[in-house]
Amino acid sequence: MTFAGAEHITASLEIAAANSGDLTAGVYARLFAQFPDTEASFIMDRGGQVRGAMLTHVFDTIFDVIGERRYAHNFIASEIVNHLSYEVSPEAFVSFFTVIRDEICAARGPHWSPDMDEAWARLRLDLEATSRAPLTSPNAHTRTTG
Repeated sequence: MTFAGAEHITASLEIAAANSGDLTAGVYARLFAQFPDTEASFIMDRGGQVRGAMLTHVFDTIFDVIGERRYAHNFIASEIVNHLSYEVSPEAFVSFFTVIRDEICAARGPHWSPDMDEAWARLRLDLEATSRAPLTSPNAHTRTTG
């Protein structure tokens, strides 16, 4: 089964990267604006390498969720547990994907489409289900298919 709207998520990421280049600064500016307490967690990341690496993991995870689903559900579940030690709630963790979507939407500008919006909303629902699922097989949580 494939993720309905995968092509719209892929296109939005590709065009945003082509239009804006590295999205890291914009994504984290949005994160810190929406969740000011998170900025203190990055005090030692003066060069942005940790933020860049985290965003790379997020993009890889998104591509796995909309693609083969080999590891994303367990990666997300384990990272939710890891982030609890930084006092990041599971809800706040999952909301990071919305922060990313918002930055991609801004980078896309007028080229953001209703299909992209729908696909990202579907991804958010899938990620919320993943965040509640225990660490098990890749098909343990509800999959959003088309």
